[in-house]
Parts: sequence; structure tokens; C-alpha cells
Amino acid sequence: MIFSGFKSDDFETFYLDGLDERMQAIQTRIQPKFQAISEEILPFLEKELDKDMYLHIAKHARRTVNPPNDTWSAYCDNKRGYKKHPHFQIGLWHDHVFVWLAYIYELPHKKEIASKFKHDIEDIKKVIPADYYISQDHMKNEATIFKDVDFERVLDRFETVKKSELLIGRRFDKDDDVLKDGKAFVDEVKQTFSQLRQVYLSSLNI
Repeated sequence: MIFSGFKSDDFETFYLDGLDERMQAIQTRIQPKFQAISEEILPFLEKELDKDMYLHIAKHARRTVNPPNDTWSAYCDNKRGYKKHPHFQIGLWHDHVFVWLAYIYELPHKKEIASKFKHDIEDIKKVIPADYYISQDHMKNEATIFKDVDFERVLDRFETVKKSELLIGRRFDKDDDVLKDGKAFVDEVKQTFSQLRQVYLSSLNI
């Protein structure tokens, strides 16, 4: 399957009532697109990072009543899972697509990574463009543009608060024309992951 872009139906998935109805739409509308995107992103990441990378598509398996408000795919160097490792994400909420470098709360070495980032903070700040976003909770549809963030304070919280997370990247509004063009979007993803490559690699040497 060739990725041809996201459509309005993809975002309308998150307005469907009921777990079964929404999950069926996620599985039929969105997950095949994640798979199609991965056919270009996986070899790109493996070349960029010089290591094997694996695609993980969120299954939302723990949900029994409430339908998911977003869905995502993850790229990680661990074949068995991604949550305990630094990883890249591509996913959707009802109003936008996100492209993240993600460090979520299951990560066992959060404090060490936060400490390393604080030590290298000036170098990291030079790598992250001003118009990128920072999120501290992947469960919430909230993010702050990087130029308006007190990054040292974000890292302090990431280091000391158990549930705090760190996600760095971009958000594309659902009406952004780039989402309608499969090649253009994949090119933006590649550019984003390449931009964050240095940050990702530095967090592996802990």
C-alpha cells in the first residue's frame, strides 16, 4: 500500500461512539496508513541511526469500555516493545497529526536521561527548532511551542515527577495541506526525525 495522505474520515474516527465502533475504524482507516508510512520510514531511520528499528502499532488492548482519544505508531530499536525505550511516534488526535521523539513514563532510566539532557541543554536547545513542540504527557492533547518553553524546568519535572514525560516534535493541524499529500508528509516526518537524531542518540548512551 502506498501512503496517499490523511483524510477527514481519519480524524472523524475519534467522534465515533463506543469502543468497538471506534476501534474498528482505527483498524480499518488509520492502521493501514501507519503500516504504509513505515515502509519508507523504517529504512530511513535504520540508515540514519545505523541500527535495526521496528514498527509498533498501538493496539489499545487494555481498553474495555472507553474508546481511545488518539492512536499512534512507534519506531523503536527494541523488537518486543517500545514503551520502556526512547522511540519515535507518528499518530493522530481528532484535530491534528503528531510526530514525536518520545520518552514516556515507563522509561526505567528517566532520571539518568534527564540529567544527561540537563548537562547538554545548550547543545540540545540548538538542535530543536523554535517552532517545534514540547509535551509532558502523551495522554493529553496538550503541547507548548518550544520557543515559549522553559526547557530546564521541563527537564527538572521530567527528572523528579514519576508520571512526567518528554515528547519533542511537531504537530500538523488536520486541515494542513501537507497531510493530504502522502509524499510531502513522509518527507516532513523524515526531516523531523533527522532533526531530532542527535537528541535520540545521546539518550541511548546512559
